[in-house]
Amino acid sequence: MKRTPLYFVLGAFVILFTAGTLDLSNLYNYANQNVPNYITKDNTGTNTINDKEATLGRVLFYDKSLSVDNSIACASCHLQQFAFSDTAQASVGVNGTTGRHSMRLINTRFADEIKFFWDERANTLEDQVIQPIQDHTEMGFSGLNGDPDFDSAKRKIASLEYYKTLFNFVYNDTLVTTQRIQHALAQFVRSIQSFDSKFDSGFAQAPNLGAPFVNFTNQENAGKQLYLALPQFNNQGVRIGGGAGCQGCHRAPEFDIDSASRNNGVIGSLTSTAPDFTNTKAPTLRDLLNSNGTPNTRMMHTGAFTNINGVINHYNQIPAQPNNPNLDNRLRPGGNFQNLNLSNQEIGELVAFLRTLTGNDVYTNPKWSNPFTNDSISINVTTAVPLTTRNLYFTLFPNPCSNNLYIKTDGINMRNKSYTIISIHGGVMLKGVFDEKINVSNLSAGVYFLQIDKAVLRFVKQ
Repeated sequence: MKRTPLYFVLGAFVILFTAGTLDLSNLYNYANQNVPNYITKDNTGTNTINDKEATLGRVLFYDKSLSVDNSIACASCHLQQFAFSDTAQASVGVNGTTGRHSMRLINTRFADEIKFFWDERANTLEDQVIQPIQDHTEMGFSGLNGDPDFDSAKRKIASLEYYKTLFNFVYNDTLVTTQRIQHALAQFVRSIQSFDSKFDSGFAQAPNLGAPFVNFTNQENAGKQLYLALPQFNNQGVRIGGGAGCQGCHRAPEFDIDSASRNNGVIGSLTSTAPDFTNTKAPTLRDLLNSNGTPNTRMMHTGAFTNINGVINHYNQIPAQPNNPNLDNRLRPGGNFQNLNLSNQEIGELVAFLRTLTGNDVYTNPKWSNPFTNDSISINVTTAVPLTTRNLYFTLFPNPCSNNLYIKTDGINMRNKSYTIISIHGGVMLKGVFDEKINVSNLSAGVYFLQIDKAVLRFVKQ
């Protein structure tokens, strides 16, 4: 029989749930990412990002177990390859389709606006991240219409072995709470950032936002000036000079929506023939377009716009809606419906500038990618156990075992030595003093570790 020295150290073990791999000994950097010094807005609040919680948030974000039928995850409607949005006009949930188009999640942290959803019904991102889980249509833990409630979702999460490992890793216990789910998910979403665009490269070399960027084409610089400059209107609301005024609501360099903005004149609904005036939130304009210059997804809460020219044309001539009580006053110069009177050349310049806001890293960086493979995950955990100085040997048998575990030594008396049995999640399952055998019949089937003095050996309980 192979002898195992007492000074054997368990350096690392893998908790295997099959294919995808998450390495808890080598976490991605979420907490200290590089942010340009010209980015000054941050709506984090007290839920500061740390690598452990954001890692848990990544798993929760991609886990279909958070839906009642294991078919939908947050990532089902917010796909990394499309700037964390959905190409569909309405996203598919467990009981139908969403009432609004799924909003992009790029740079949600870098904005003055702290409210979320198109209609701002969530007061914080922490409020927002669990609402889709609690929605009957989206993920199904609503507690209504025969649905299980959110407590059922928490119990489901708590029952999964990889969450026992993760919660213990992050919080030093396995308790699953609403706040912990909220905080972890919100931290992961806030970590998703994009600051490697052509615009960022240009601004880093410029004395100010209004100066020409040396890496821009003439068309892109002209589009930037149109974007930043206020329009001049006649008394009919027709632009006669100046720029397009986009900066008034979508403020560079974050390109976030002004939190005081009201409705933009898009009042359609995916679920009703009645107009919807409540939508006042918008995502950043960064990564609105992909590297090919085409939209990552449909635009606006209705998903009605499939190309950027259509969006610009909407603002170029705001449709007359006398019954819209919530239209932003910046779109009604002198009480008239805005007519920017943009030429085809100016529209082309604006499009060229908007293309410079697209980055590269966010689409492929593994820190924001799916940790699951075929809905399965493995977690690599590294532990360190100090060495003993005594040259002693022992072996566990049978291994796997059913009811009793025995220790074989090279003539060393192991009786009266204290032992501890530890679960793969780090919890102490059994403690005692060794006599002739260790009764493990009360342990659930699984992988455990027996520690005697400073030595640790792995065994399997059948």
